[in-house]
Amino acid sequence: MKREQWGSRTGFILAAVGSAIGLGNIWRFPYMAYENGGGAFFIPYLFAMLTAGIPFMIMEFSLGHKLRGAAPRAFAKVGAKFEWLGWFQVSIASVIAVYYVAIIGWAISYLGYSFTQNWGSDTNAFFFGEYLKLGDNTPTQLGSLQFHIAIPMAIAWAITFAAIFTGVKGGIERASKIMMPLLFLLVLVLISRVVFLPGALDGLNYLFQPDFSKILDAKVWSAAYGQIFFTLSVGFAIMIAYSSYLPEKSDINNNAFMTVLINCGFSITAGVLIFGVLGYMAQEQAKPLTEVVSAGVGLAFVTIPAAINLLPAPYILGPLFFLALVVAGLSSHISILEAVTSAIIDKLHWSRKKAATVVCGIGFVVSMAFATNGGLLLLDLIDYFINNVALLTSCLIELLIIGWLFKAADVRSYTNNISEFSVGKWFEICIRFLSPAMLAVILGTNLVNTFNEGYGGYAVSDLMLLGWGLVAAMFVLAVIINLASKTHTHQEA
Repeated sequence: MKREQWGSRTGFILAAVGSAIGLGNIWRFPYMAYENGGGAFFIPYLFAMLTAGIPFMIMEFSLGHKLRGAAPRAFAKVGAKFEWLGWFQVSIASVIAVYYVAIIGWAISYLGYSFTQNWGSDTNAFFFGEYLKLGDNTPTQLGSLQFHIAIPMAIAWAITFAAIFTGVKGGIERASKIMMPLLFLLVLVLISRVVFLPGALDGLNYLFQPDFSKILDAKVWSAAYGQIFFTLSVGFAIMIAYSSYLPEKSDINNNAFMTVLINCGFSITAGVLIFGVLGYMAQEQAKPLTEVVSAGVGLAFVTIPAAINLLPAPYILGPLFFLALVVAGLSSHISILEAVTSAIIDKLHWSRKKAATVVCGIGFVVSMAFATNGGLLLLDLIDYFINNVALLTSCLIELLIIGWLFKAADVRSYTNNISEFSVGKWFEICIRFLSPAMLAVILGTNLVNTFNEGYGGYAVSDLMLLGWGLVAAMFVLAVIINLASKTHTHQEA
């Protein structure tokens, strides 16, 4: 069976960028910069981009391109005993896919509300009380299904399913060619209006004003590396799957540089947008900026709607902002599910249409847990463990296997042979020493803190079941599939 291919290089880069640019660029990056020394944060951030982001992207693009398979098949070709890592990464992608779609569902709802500002003047009470209907729920006592959340989630699933069902060239590439230019355009239109608002420049000063004393703080460096790993979609099977569809003559180094630079450039652009809005809001409400700033879900669904209420022409700027969120979310969701679907196609030799239908069908059913009263709590807890424990562990193991067992030098000579420009010895140093060392520190700190302090004030039983238990179950499942593959191969032999 001939492997599908991207129709064009632009299509591949837009899809890779679409995967990397997600909701985190819009609501996580600006806050990280603000918390970690403003303009000074860009120094460790750019350093992390050069020493971790770009080398990791080159490594994953090379693996997919050379070994012509989704993550499990690629790692199995590195060594039969490593196939489990591919399945562990696929399970990370599967879990992210089912909760990420909930946030896209909220954004679709808010896109509807934004035309008339239905969220009213108390955006906090509206989001948590009226919209999510968050009562005395816990991550394990979810309450009832909320149809006003389930329906927009179903719309998001339908769009993702259509893209994956139609294939790499006809679906994913076509969707990326529409979505990514649209996203950039929306953000630029918003910025061109926001920067002229009173107070906007104060917000930007706040974001870019460097606090150089922070550069000596290890936490800031750890935050910069953490942000690079979160934002680039590396370590959970996506980029390996995407690059496995590249034509034989592909400029890997150039593609990797472009994907990482566009993604990081977009993060900084999104920061300009968010802090321009926050600066305006602070001035309108006569509060210091430190009182209006927030991150994550609160920023997108509480702070920004409150800011939209204050904007001139809110019925234009509001829909533009939420449309940008929906597009950023969908392009990432499509890539996450493609990582899962392509692994199933490789393993079970199913047709793309069958694999897409089964994967999206099961995903849709499971994701309904996040459309309940306690959906936000479940999402928060699982997201924390997936990102801070499972994903970083997966990245670290991948670096150790490729850097030390598979030989980073081989990856470098492979990619230099087919690329327009060559990467130097720094690539191997980053893959073998620098990135694993930084990741080990970040992961170690996360593990110690989570063991000692728990997370988010959740009950220990919830942490054991949905946090540690979930990660352990994913690991065990991956190992079982790996062992089953080995016995299967022996029987065939």
